[in-house]
Amino acid sequence: MKKVTAFIGTQSKKATYQAVQEFEKNLKQYGEIDFEYVFLSDYRLEFCRGCKLCFNKGEEYCPLKDDRDVLLEKIEHSDGVIFATPNYAFQVSARTKNFLDRLAFIDHRPRFFGKTCTAIVIQGIYGGGAILKYLNFACEAMGFHISKGCCATTLDPMTKLQQEKLTRKINQASTRFYKELMRPISPPSLIKLMLFRFSRTSIKHVDQNFRDYQYYKEKGWFEADYYYATSLGPLKKLAGNLFDLLGRRVSKLMGVEG
Repeated sequence: MKKVTAFIGTQSKKATYQAVQEFEKNLKQYGEIDFEYVFLSDYRLEFCRGCKLCFNKGEEYCPLKDDRDVLLEKIEHSDGVIFATPNYAFQVSARTKNFLDRLAFIDHRPRFFGKTCTAIVIQGIYGGGAILKYLNFACEAMGFHISKGCCATTLDPMTKLQQEKLTRKINQASTRFYKELMRPISPPSLIKLMLFRFSRTSIKHVDQNFRDYQYYKEKGWFEADYYYATSLGPLKKLAGNLFDLLGRRVSKLMGVEG
């Protein structure tokens, strides 16, 4: 059985919540799913202070003692994750943004490989497409495999036509999500491979006491083909070697290496 957790960035149980309910209903038509609703408003999550201790020393040194790790554990124990948010001032809700801010150290030390992520954005007028792109970018940086989400325009109360459009979009998104959820982890694209090789080249030259360096060393990423064990094939192996070379040259030009 697959475990799916939906993180909902509003305490209002209206359009965004209803969209997630529709998503769950359709998803369970395809197979047995353990589905959990997590309303961020039910958890204590303080605002990031920008002290960078999570970057430099490790997330366990964060001075904020709240429910961050409770929420993080829910992601760790999930096969799939949904971020559902209303469009507030052309961005995710404050609760959703704060949650992502508090997980920013994972952008440096990605870990959610093999987990599928999608997003649901509900809006009154427009701007949701850009929010979807932001969520995809933020979650992909943490290691998630991205399934194309959806953005729906609704008003309160919803008209029959809006409800039909919402249902159709949610059903399409949930169908895509299920397919990606069941798909085995695959080799990285050339772009992802390039980003990994460039990242590790830059991290090789930071202070070895920094948590990022230690994390890469512990994971064996300084010698690995990619973040996780995979078969690159001859072409991608060659490309990886080229990316390593380019990364070293860029580091020299920036005065990082040598």
